[in-house]
Amino acid sequence: MNCMPTMSVEEHWNRLKHAKSTSFLKRNMTDLIFRELKDRVTYFNGTLVDCIKGGCINLDSGCGMYASDPEAYDVFWEIFHPVIKDYHKVDKVAHPNPDFGDINNLGFGDLDPTKKYISSTRVRLGRSQAGFPFHPTAKLKDRKELESRAKAALDTLSGELKGSYYSLSEMSEDKQIELTEGHFLYLQGNRFLGDANVYDDWPVGRGIFYNPSRTFLVWVNEEDHLRFISMQEGSDLGTVYRRLVTAMKSLEERSSLKFAHHPNLGFLGYCPTNLGTTLRASVHIKIPCLASKPYFHDFLEKHHLQVRGVNGVHTEMTGDIYDISNKRRLGLTEIEAVREMIRGVGAVLAEEQRLDGSLMV
Repeated sequence: MNCMPTMSVEEHWNRLKHAKSTSFLKRNMTDLIFRELKDRVTYFNGTLVDCIKGGCINLDSGCGMYASDPEAYDVFWEIFHPVIKDYHKVDKVAHPNPDFGDINNLGFGDLDPTKKYISSTRVRLGRSQAGFPFHPTAKLKDRKELESRAKAALDTLSGELKGSYYSLSEMSEDKQIELTEGHFLYLQGNRFLGDANVYDDWPVGRGIFYNPSRTFLVWVNEEDHLRFISMQEGSDLGTVYRRLVTAMKSLEERSSLKFAHHPNLGFLGYCPTNLGTTLRASVHIKIPCLASKPYFHDFLEKHHLQVRGVNGVHTEMTGDIYDISNKRRLGLTEIEAVREMIRGVGAVLAEEQRLDGSLMV
C-alpha cells in the first residue's frame, strides 16, 4: 500500500491534473466539476477524496475511481456519470431489468469441444448489501455485521451449492497459499485496492465460502461486499452459468440478503466498471498466435472483450494463457452479456485456429 502522507482533496486533484494519466477519471474530471463536488458529503460521510484518491495516488489506474458508498453515485454524479458512460461505451446511463434467461433452455454449453484452447471457465457476480457503506466509509462493526449476515445467508444453500465458510483471520498461511495458487482466494497486496481503502481493518470480516468441489465460491468483503463465483475446469459455460443463477435465485428466495440496486445503474458495486449486471464471464484460454499479433487488443475491443493475467485484475499477462471476458456490464441484461462473451470467444477461437492452421474451411 501507498505510504504517502495524508493529502487534501485539492492536493489529490492537482497531482492528477498535472500528471500524464490515461485513467477515465483524468479524462472526465474538470476544474469546474471538481469545484462543484469537493465539499459534498454522502449519508455515510463519504467525500470526493474517498472516491478519487486511489486514482490520484496511482497514476497508472485504469478507471481511477471507486464509490465511497452506494449514495456516492448520485451525490457525485457529475463525475461518476461521464466516467460510467466513457467506460461502458453508452450514450445514456440506463439499465434494463435483470434477465438471466431460461436456465433450462440456454442454447449454449461447451465453448471448446476440442479441449485444445480453453482450460477453465468461470462466471462471477458482485453484490452489495443494501444499506451498508463501501470500504472508504465502512467501520469495523460494518465489516463484522456484513460477514455475519453473509454467513447466515450462505448457510441456507443446499445440494451442490452447500458448503462451508472460512474466515480469513482464522485461516492458516498454508491454507491461504493453497487456495490462492488454485485461483480460489483473494489476498491483500494490490496497491490499487489498498490505496482505495479495500484493506482497512484487514483481515477482520473477510472470508471465503465454497462447496466441497470448489465449483461455487463466495468472497466476503473483498472489493465488493459479496462476490459470487461459479467455476470449473474445461469449457462448459452452460453448466457454470446455470449453477450461478441457481445459487442467486436460492439466496434471493431463502435468505435475508437484500442487494443494493439503482434504477439507472442496476446492481451497485464498489467500482464503476462493475455496475449493471456486474457479470463477468471468462475463460482461461491458450492463444499464443493471436496474442503475439499487434492487432490483438484491437481485436478484443472490437468484440467487446477484455483481457487480464490469469491471476486476476492488475496482474501481468505472461505465457500463452490469458483471461478473456466480456467487457460490457451496463445497458444489457445478464443473458445478453453472456451471449456477447460467447460470440467474442468464438471469434477469438476462430482467429487462433486460422493463425495456427487448424481452422477447417
